[in-house]
Amino acid sequence: MFTVASLVLLAAVALAQQPHPCESPRQFEGRFSIYDEDRQFRAFGRFAYDDTNRRFREIEEMEIGRDREYYDRLYLHNLNLEYRLNLRTRNCTVTTLTRPWIPFAVPKDARFRGEGVIGASGIPDEHVTIANFDGTLDGNPYFIIATVEDCVPVTGGFYSNSTGGVLRQFYDITLSTDAKAFTPPAECHPNVTV
Repeated sequence: MFTVASLVLLAAVALAQQPHPCESPRQFEGRFSIYDEDRQFRAFGRFAYDDTNRRFREIEEMEIGRDREYYDRLYLHNLNLEYRLNLRTRNCTVTTLTRPWIPFAVPKDARFRGEGVIGASGIPDEHVTIANFDGTLDGNPYFIIATVEDCVPVTGGFYSNSTGGVLRQFYDITLSTDAKAFTPPAECHPNVTV
């Protein structure tokens, strides 16, 4: 009887030590880079993220092969609208969203895959401990790497049949957003019929 109780206790302790997904900030902004090798696509820019209201804005410089474009994109998932302003021509299009909401946070059902250190381990202020998670979202595989301390995303990637594989890196993060970041550009006239 004592052996069975000991085994149950050890199993409970082991399960309690299994890392659970951390809770990422619900709003943050910063800079990003995206790379998609299959489409020879690269993008760099600034973003604002609001998971609570399912809003995302990115102002980016895109390279597709040898071509460069500059866009201001606002995704309002609760309204199912995308505003896309070409910053070179100032032409704006307003369309129904075709891409799913992609949280840049660690989902609650993510699987923990391990921890590591970015930077020089053992030197004060020269490293950050990160945790790696993965899973599926709407049937599409994803992974996300976040800081252990505050669960701030560092790198994320996903694959879907409509977009292919996309790798996004985050940096210069601040844990807040300006509500004005989610106002459509003046050129987009928000009352345009889609």
